[in-house]
Amino acid sequence: MLSTTFTLAVRSIRRHLLRSFLTILGIVIGVAAVVTMVTLGQATTAAVQQSIASLGTNILQVRPGQGFGRGGGGPRPPDFKQQDVAAIIGQIAGVKAVAPQAQATATAIYNGANWSTTINGTTNDFFEVQPWNLTAGRTFLPPEEAAGKAVCIIGNTVRQNLFRAADPIGERIRLNDVSCDVIGTLETRGQAGFGGDQDDVVIMPIKTVQRRFTGNRDIRLMLVGVDSAYDGAQVQQSLTTLLRQRRAIEPGAEDNFNIFDTAQISATLTGTTTLLTSIVTAVAGISLVVGGIGIMNIMLVSVTERTREIGIRLAIGAVAREVLLQFLVEAIVLSMLGGLIGLILAQIVIAVLVPIMQVPFIFDLQINIIAFAISAIIGVVFGFFPARRAAALNPIDALRHE
Repeated sequence: MLSTTFTLAVRSIRRHLLRSFLTILGIVIGVAAVVTMVTLGQATTAAVQQSIASLGTNILQVRPGQGFGRGGGGPRPPDFKQQDVAAIIGQIAGVKAVAPQAQATATAIYNGANWSTTINGTTNDFFEVQPWNLTAGRTFLPPEEAAGKAVCIIGNTVRQNLFRAADPIGERIRLNDVSCDVIGTLETRGQAGFGGDQDDVVIMPIKTVQRRFTGNRDIRLMLVGVDSAYDGAQVQQSLTTLLRQRRAIEPGAEDNFNIFDTAQISATLTGTTTLLTSIVTAVAGISLVVGGIGIMNIMLVSVTERTREIGIRLAIGAVAREVLLQFLVEAIVLSMLGGLIGLILAQIVIAVLVPIMQVPFIFDLQINIIAFAISAIIGVVFGFFPARRAAALNPIDALRHE
């Protein structure tokens, strides 16, 4: 009986093909929207986590000022000194390395090609704190760091714009008026989580940058690597206390420096992305309800149109349960067909948007199954009332219907 009922439902749908398609359009749009929003939300979250992970998972970024900028309208807070770096390493438990940084901008020139880039002066601890490996060459030798030699490690963007396909190791480039020997190349990291090209960088010994580019011994950023065996929050509190003492900040006064925990940043951004995805998905899910109402509306019209047919079936021996099942199966088939088309449409939209948004492609089988199941449930819920109405018809009244 179920097989026959399914066949009758398919025939009825095929008889009014255009009307059936317009009926399930709401389900198609709803399923496609929900699956697309959830999948792109997961992909965006993964991209954010990947970007933050490239900065290191147990890193404290320490900067002067009360935010990324100077903060407030008063005088500029003093920069850090090398003595601060030594104090952090020597006095705070749980700190495995500290990478001081001094930055400048310069034009890199090689064999007629030039490229404007960022120079990052630091120490070998930079590569210990951050998970950034070299694709070729080496890091700084202790004598090169101590003497401030003009050696450099270049990012992939700089390498491509200056050397194209040539091997840069051992070559000499000019940064403004400073000649520099290329001793290494960095692996590709891509775009940063807050924008900007992470590969557009030249890394040099911090003493070289301070002496030849910035003209002072100030440190604008410290990357503090925290041992995973220690509590990051406790290390951060100890770091705050130490820096307040060294910078002579009075009790009750605000810090004139800020500490960003990459783990906290990752958790905050992930939570925000998840919340926005949930809100957008909920809004998209409204179209599923609208689609269900459309199915109920059309099924009620169908019951009215086929009243005489229902009367004939009841008159020749069909029971009410069979009539109810026929119309209920028809509503379920309509909604499931809409769900299937919606899933296909969602995968097409996702495949188009993923390269545009520059996020990884993620296929979540669970959300696809859930969306398809919801479409079937909508067929049951919104198809039951028309089916019950059809089953409740009086055979004599149905046969009299014009």
